[in-house]
Amino acid sequence: MKITLLGPAHPYRGGLASIMETMAREYQSRGHEVRIYTFTVQYPSLLFPGKTQYVTTPAPEDLHIERVMNTVNPLNWVRLGLRLKREKPDMVLMKYWTPFMAPCFGTIARIARTNGITKVVCQIDNVEPHEHHIIDKPCNHYYLGAVDGFVYMSEQVHGELKAYTSAPAIFSPHPMFENFGKAVERDEACRKIGIDPKVNYTLFFGLIRDYKGLDLLLEAWAKWKPEGRKLLIAGEFYASREKYIALIERLGLQDRVMLHDHFVADEDVRYYFSTADCLVLPYRTATQSGVTQIAYNFSMPMIVTRVGGLPEIVPDGRVGLVCEPTVEAIADALQKIYVEGELQRLRENFTEERKRFSWAAMCDKLEEVYNMTKKEAV
Repeated sequence: MKITLLGPAHPYRGGLASIMETMAREYQSRGHEVRIYTFTVQYPSLLFPGKTQYVTTPAPEDLHIERVMNTVNPLNWVRLGLRLKREKPDMVLMKYWTPFMAPCFGTIARIARTNGITKVVCQIDNVEPHEHHIIDKPCNHYYLGAVDGFVYMSEQVHGELKAYTSAPAIFSPHPMFENFGKAVERDEACRKIGIDPKVNYTLFFGLIRDYKGLDLLLEAWAKWKPEGRKLLIAGEFYASREKYIALIERLGLQDRVMLHDHFVADEDVRYYFSTADCLVLPYRTATQSGVTQIAYNFSMPMIVTRVGGLPEIVPDGRVGLVCEPTVEAIADALQKIYVEGELQRLRENFTEERKRFSWAAMCDKLEEVYNMTKKEAV
């Protein structure tokens, strides 16, 4: 097939770009003709909460990536839609994670499909965003109504999706991230990120946004009061940094928390996951999380809250513990996971559990949805 992927890719940073590039490689390995069309403008600078949207590493030589899409220029959407209409890819594969992308993606999809050949398939992260706005539902209607089929990664997303469209939709869990490499010796990892290897660490990892419940974890950490252990927070603030610093000071945690408040580059991820012995995702809301799939790669036991699709990805008692999104429950889970022998017991289950999360399976499901849309058109 001719397959065109639309979404983040080099030079854009982060997990979404890694996902698009990984799927492109999987489809290339199957003999398909694959292109990635990424952004000239993804988010206007005024709307981007981080320090930079870009990586400085060279572009991957094994992928065809073009920067052609501008999310805030309607004329660009029309031009790109007409280009895809002329090029006639069999499948346009989009990734959807925020209603902000809906006007751009929806216009491109609606024009591209008019050639009678191209089918638009979406790997969907979220329907309803974690931080709500009045325009979310109209934007969702505009984009989701322009898609021929979906692959969703949690039942929560599926339930929300059905309120907007009856297009074919099938489940495939978020694949495991393997592009961050293998673990390294702990002492080397600690030296690499500048922390004391004599201290034990529990990890909170990823962009810091209010719905991720870091405040709950800090309160639980103050309640638990472990000896010889620190909470290592690694990620760039997309919420008020001052609020969290004030909370750390109010709780008297200055000496019990290590704050690495910057975006962690892909090449440095393995050092954080080689340093700590447990990952905590204290989310207030969730659909799924790419961070759990990094933990699977490094066989790191997890504590997750019982929200969204997290319990589907991290079955309680197998590779981690599931608790309610409250300070008391998180503190209790921390105590339980550090009972002698518990971490090792959980690690032993990773080999079997990670078999569920392959990129080949995800791409199989996307092709399956594509084939369903072809049959519906006959």
